[in-house]
Amino acid sequence: MKLLRYGEKGQEKPGLLDEQGILRDLSAHIPDITGATLGAETLASLARLDPASLPRIEGEPRIGPCVGGVGKFICIGLNYADHAAEAGMAIPAEPIIFNKWTSAICGPNDAVEIPRGSQKTDWEVELGVVIGKGGRYIDEANALDHVAGYCVVNDVSEREWQLERGGTWDKGKGFDTFGPLGPWLVTRDEVADPHALDLWLEVDGQRYQDGNTRTLIFKIPHLIAYLSRCMSLQPGDVISTGTPPGVGMGIKPTPVFLKPGQTMRLGITGLGEQSQITVQAD
Repeated sequence: MKLLRYGEKGQEKPGLLDEQGILRDLSAHIPDITGATLGAETLASLARLDPASLPRIEGEPRIGPCVGGVGKFICIGLNYADHAAEAGMAIPAEPIIFNKWTSAICGPNDAVEIPRGSQKTDWEVELGVVIGKGGRYIDEANALDHVAGYCVVNDVSEREWQLERGGTWDKGKGFDTFGPLGPWLVTRDEVADPHALDLWLEVDGQRYQDGNTRTLIFKIPHLIAYLSRCMSLQPGDVISTGTPPGVGMGIKPTPVFLKPGQTMRLGITGLGEQSQITVQAD
């Protein structure tokens, strides 16, 4: 299934995208798409529904973040060997973990704000993993059983605040609107191999990122097992697994960064596309 949330910010309703590309409303069956509704039993009951029996969503509503009420937005740094090389950083021996604040989460096509004074706002297309079954000390062999589904993430980053102003990466990663999620949460059963997905990103029609999840350094089962040793993973948590080469910071000889009025377009095979216009933060 391709699950989604639609409507005005803070008032999103649950829905799904049927095989004909028609948006269908799920409000009669679940209150929202959150950790509370991402368990295996609920997903199985939704999968038994006939999409044609569900009300059609008319018009062109705003698509919200594909998961609501996210508790933790956990990110993995330098998880593609070729991206580490373009950043001039060593391949990590263990996963690099940082956080995006949940206030950064926005819809896949919402505007992305360039922070006040920013000269180094950058893009990063990433595969998001949404937890459906919580746990601690999860065995790697069973780790994918804890996944509800996958989604597209744009890990928007302000490089000065991330790398030049001391402290942790979190500062440059967590500005408002720096975490578009969606458009769909694609359930695990529809993704045959999450380590064989093309992912790409364009700015104003120019392709900058063109990668594949097969080159992940730390694969998804390892990440889930590793993270669950550091913290309990809970339903609705989002793990953003890293970005392939082609970020603005790595462009030679002169890095390229975002300015207000540009359009980012990005996507992952089978998981849909996002499109954001950049605007100056008030």
